[in-house]
Amino acid sequence: MKLLSPIISLLARNRFWRIQNWSNHPVAAQRQVLQDLVTAGQYTAFGTKYHFAKLFTLKEFKKNVPIHEYDDIKPYINKMMEGEDNVLWNTPVKWFAKSSGTTSDKSKFIPISDESLADNHFKAAKDVLTNYYNNFPGSDLLTGKSLVIGGSHQLSKINEEIQFGDLSAVLMQNSPFWGQWIRTPELSIALLDEWENKIEQLAQITANENVTSLAGVPTWTLILLKRILQIKNKQTIKEVWPNLELYVNGGVSFVPYKEQFDKIIGEKINYLEIYNASEGFIAGQVSPDDDGLLLFTEHGIFYEFMPVEEYKKDKPQTVGLKDVALNKNYALVISTTGGLWRYLIGDTIIFTSINPYKIKVSGRLKHYMNAFGEEVIADNADKAIAVACEKTNAMVSDYTAAPVYFSENSNGAHEWLIEFEKAPDNITAFTYEMDNALKEVNSDYEAKRHKDIALRLPIVHVLPKGTFNEWLKSKGKLGGQHKVPRLSNERTILEEVLSVKHH
Repeated sequence: MKLLSPIISLLARNRFWRIQNWSNHPVAAQRQVLQDLVTAGQYTAFGTKYHFAKLFTLKEFKKNVPIHEYDDIKPYINKMMEGEDNVLWNTPVKWFAKSSGTTSDKSKFIPISDESLADNHFKAAKDVLTNYYNNFPGSDLLTGKSLVIGGSHQLSKINEEIQFGDLSAVLMQNSPFWGQWIRTPELSIALLDEWENKIEQLAQITANENVTSLAGVPTWTLILLKRILQIKNKQTIKEVWPNLELYVNGGVSFVPYKEQFDKIIGEKINYLEIYNASEGFIAGQVSPDDDGLLLFTEHGIFYEFMPVEEYKKDKPQTVGLKDVALNKNYALVISTTGGLWRYLIGDTIIFTSINPYKIKVSGRLKHYMNAFGEEVIADNADKAIAVACEKTNAMVSDYTAAPVYFSENSNGAHEWLIEFEKAPDNITAFTYEMDNALKEVNSDYEAKRHKDIALRLPIVHVLPKGTFNEWLKSKGKLGGQHKVPRLSNERTILEEVLSVKHH
């Protein structure tokens, strides 16, 4: 293995000029992507309907093609899943990523074409690796194994040709030979469906491997690492895997988890955040200290940015890269080599840098609290929780929050359900710190809290460990990419979780 690492790292380093090329000319790269997409899509059923053959400018593209949410393109996707060709994309689509559809309970099936695998998911993964080697030339990353804690859905066949599974399963199934060979465990275990059994098998097998990198959602990664420490009877992960140097995370903010990872790993390693959704690999942190993730502008995705206040308008306006502003909340609209056209992905982002373009996921379009005009987004909540943890020496493992509406005798509030890894000595102190931090990061919240006019102090409930997992299990969503929705403007999720706690 030692011998191959220099070869692969040399290949990775030799790609660096390509990344510089598109990150230095992002607007040109985007123009080319859109042109290629429209050309490829012009003879599809969708392209014919919207006259792609006659669209020669971005302005015409925006004017002709409406913004689509999942339900709008579902009829096309159903046809594709029945085996019809040339519906949304011009090459046969044999794979679909089943996404948990956080906005509704139903699953979404996102088409994954050969082009989206090659030009988007795998190309972006190689770019993350190239950037890593560029930052850490002496890295031994590829002398050991990469442990991917992926989703739990077995691949399911619709017919002889067409299959679906969650994104990580589809990627593992299609990854190039070198990808299979540096990954642990073998595919059959990586794709096990039953989550508790899978964690156990993952732990038993990988505890004795030379693991140099980890990738996965923080909550499940922590559960696995704790089980490995039990099996090996060790205090820290570095005693089990002395060569561990990188953890790649995505899907949820890493802010609330960092302290737990530092503690359980026991020595400093590198953390890199990526933004890889079923709909596409969108951005990745270039170096561990970066504030924000570099937007991948040459990877088969054309981006538009919709100011959140445009959502649900009749003709919502979007802006292109050259017109975006820093720290403004945008909903992401994408057109992709998987045949998604002006598709509203449901995530909101902010730009942390314009040259180069770097973004941060700030929340979900439908996951926020704005019952009183306070506009609290997940990014605010994560920061406030991190500050409160630091000040009260606590660690949070999961949380969700929702509004408490006005009643006759009291005004509104936010109600928080928090599961602690390490509870604070004083929950009141924790609540005050969180409340103050929220005022710091969100002036609308601060205004509504002023003299308790609209909002009084948050109500915080400490949940017994495992409550959120019980709730996920009751929804058939334990494991993999499934996450506890952080914020909601309705109380449904909060009430469900509370009822689990009382059982």
